[in-house]
Amino acid sequence: RTILERSYLAFRSSAWIVVLTGFLEPVLYLFSFGYGVGKLIGKMEVTPGHFVTYAAFIAPALLATSAMNGAIYDATWNVFFKLKFDRVYQRMLATSLGPLDVALGEISWALLRGMVYAIAFMSIVGGLGLITTPWALLAIPCAVLIAFGFASVGMAVTTYMKSFEQMNIINIVLLPMFLFSGSFYPLTIYPGWLQAFIKALPLWHGITLIRSVMLGLISTALIPHILYFVVMIAVGLIFTT
Repeated sequence: RTILERSYLAFRSSAWIVVLTGFLEPVLYLFSFGYGVGKLIGKMEVTPGHFVTYAAFIAPALLATSAMNGAIYDATWNVFFKLKFDRVYQRMLATSLGPLDVALGEISWALLRGMVYAIAFMSIVGGLGLITTPWALLAIPCAVLIAFGFASVGMAVTTYMKSFEQMNIINIVLLPMFLFSGSFYPLTIYPGWLQAFIKALPLWHGITLIRSVMLGLISTALIPHILYFVVMIAVGLIFTT
């Protein structure tokens, strides 16, 4: 609770503009690709005989990416500065707070940011008429789960980083994962070996999970995607602590 309070005070004083810009990015992608490029593409087949507009196809992917970005940037660069330069955590750990308290406090703040992104993005998607089933409301808790997984692992990785150059590896990983994880087109265009590699990436699981619930394609096939992020959360919390 104390760390959440500190994060809120920092956000209120200066960090709100960062949150705003992080939210605008997927919205701009939605309008430029979903309605710009979408007019050239037409409808997409998500399951045999089930077609949706291109905007409805990419909206879930952008929501998953938004949750990922909102959580991971809070849990990486933000944590890196506090750990290596401000020495905030050293002062925190000199109090009654323990390493798990610090980890959960920082990750919880990243989760709140991911949840705010998800709710705001869903309100825009709903206003555009891209929500066609009540199951789509499950996309918000799914986005929070995705944010939790990325925040946990992101913070764990950051504790091992020593320099700005090493931190840039995070951006090098995130951008290709966003472009090739089925955000803008199905994985079936790739050869089999590359499909298998992409299906091991966390963002593909997040996109598949949110796309399924937003389109009402609910089945037990979603359980492995959920368990994937549960494992990410557990591993991330252990290494972060």
